[in-house]
Amino acid sequence: MPILQITLFERPLEKKRKLVEMVTQAVVDALDCPKDAVRIIINDMPKENYSIAGQLYIDK
Repeated sequence: MPILQITLFERPLEKKRKLVEMVTQAVVDALDCPKDAVRIIINDMPKENYSIAGQLYIDK
């Protein structure tokens, strides 16, 4: 059973629906596994919780 974790900045629900649909199909195609075996965990991350080079992303 493939289990994927995806971390991304917060997105609208419709975008997440499209993402899991397309990623699931890619995993099915690549691993030749059943669609119902694919699990995806989405980690929504606010931009204030991400930094680059010692500076918060929202401050750039």
